[in-house]
Amino acid sequence: MATLNPHRPARGPRQGRPAPGAAAPVPRPSAKVPLRRRLKRDRTLLLMTVPALLLVLVFNYIPILGNVIAFQDYDPYVSTNGVTAMLESPWVGLAQFERVFSDPSFWHAVENTFVLFLLQLVLYFPVPIALALLINSVLRPKVRAIVQAVLYLPHFFSWVLVVTVFQQILGGAGIIAQTLRQHGHEGFDLMTDPEIFKYLVTAEGIWKDAGWGIIVFLAALAAVNQDLYEAAAMDGADRWRRMWHITLPALRPIIALLLVLRVGDALTVGFEQLLLQRDAVGPGAAEVLDTFVWWTGLRSQDFSYAAAAGLIKGVVGLVLVLSANKAAHLMGEQGVYRK
Repeated sequence: MATLNPHRPARGPRQGRPAPGAAAPVPRPSAKVPLRRRLKRDRTLLLMTVPALLLVLVFNYIPILGNVIAFQDYDPYVSTNGVTAMLESPWVGLAQFERVFSDPSFWHAVENTFVLFLLQLVLYFPVPIALALLINSVLRPKVRAIVQAVLYLPHFFSWVLVVTVFQQILGGAGIIAQTLRQHGHEGFDLMTDPEIFKYLVTAEGIWKDAGWGIIVFLAALAAVNQDLYEAAAMDGADRWRRMWHITLPALRPIIALLLVLRVGDALTVGFEQLLLQRDAVGPGAAEVLDTFVWWTGLRSQDFSYAAAAGLIKGVVGLVLVLSANKAAHLMGEQGVYRK
């Protein structure tokens, strides 16, 4: 009978068969799929994205090249071709930016823009969150569907129709003013009052888009585990404590993301909405950066000056996005992109 060699290590179990009682081996991660195979595998999905990529390229990235006229004294009439006119227009360096920064009308438009942004951030931003919480926790499913349809509907109205509706209600010849006159009181016209115009604009935005804004929050609420609510209720938590400790933490990442995007869009407070009402209240109340660029660039045909103002707006918007995203990271949220 063969004897064991004490200096020879014991042979383990055969490869591929774990020893009795031993834990199963951890499978190795699969090898990285080559790029050629991934392109062949996902070619259908890639072809589906081509139209969207072309739209973004044509309408978002190629027009960026036109910002070069901000450093020129651009004259579109030196040539029948716009690209050739850009090449033949004289360069002026930063002269257009000096004009913008020394223009009191520009700073007035900046002031109005930030006032409207802060007002809409305080009054408009919390409304979709409150509506989503109300619909999700109070109403029955059938009633919820009807309420959602009613709240979504104004989003599909044009700004012309929205302004017309408010004019028929709050204007000098509106329903409320006529009713007051019929009962011996003095009427009013809120649509032409510059003092309350910023509140009027905010009210129009809330009525039009607050219902549409609840979609994202309702989707986030639908992903919350209902067992958490049942466990909290068994522990004695009332409705308000469940909302504070379960619902709002579930919405916190979405709120942070939308807040970052809203801050990045701070300098865009509604071009069409304000342009439609600019003549009624005057440029002192309704002039913002978008309408300022419109009037100075297209109406006055000072294209280089308007391009410089628009470029300043874009740079400030980028800085605001990066700052807001950094603040979201400091609060422990992902924001628009990861760290």
